[in-house]
Amino acid sequence: MLGLKLTTDPRWVNLVETNLEAVLSDHAWCEKKAASNAIALITYNSDLNDLVDEMTAISIEEMQHFEMVIQIIRKKGLQLIREEKDNYVNELFTFMKKDGSRTQALCERLLFAAMVEARSCERFKTLSENIKDEELAKFYRDLMVSEANHYTTFLKFAKKYGTDVDVDKRWKEWLAFEDTIIKKYGKETTIHG
Repeated sequence: MLGLKLTTDPRWVNLVETNLEAVLSDHAWCEKKAASNAIALITYNSDLNDLVDEMTAISIEEMQHFEMVIQIIRKKGLQLIREEKDNYVNELFTFMKKDGSRTQALCERLLFAAMVEARSCERFKTLSENIKDEELAKFYRDLMVSEANHYTTFLKFAKKYGTDVDVDKRWKEWLAFEDTIIKKYGKETTIHG
């Protein structure tokens, strides 16, 4: 469904289990960044009522996820670690076209968001199927569904508003680019790392 060319090696979960504090903290910050991205889409496209409504709902949901992760961190007696940069997301960002029309810029931002959500969904699936902690397995299974919904929402809007873009072709280019960079990730205790 996601179209990703490479799935995460399940052994990544073994690494995650060695430092839950790091991965849960990183996950919390990913949720905050996803909310911020949805808010940025609202800020720059306030004239698109349906987009504003959907991005408002997504930003609220992402902050609810942030809160849920914080609660898990505290329940486990862990501490939220300071935010660090997300190299995977930063590399994806370099692929985003920065020129073109306003609708092309919107389409690029939506495809970028869809790609991040798709990989997050895939990572959550891997966690839900392989982590030994049953509470976390259920948590990540539930979040996987949410991320899949966000992914499809971003793609839907890219197709709706990317009227001067061959969105299907451009999405295939995003998938191919993601395939070239994801191979170096999956070795750190971060959601995308």
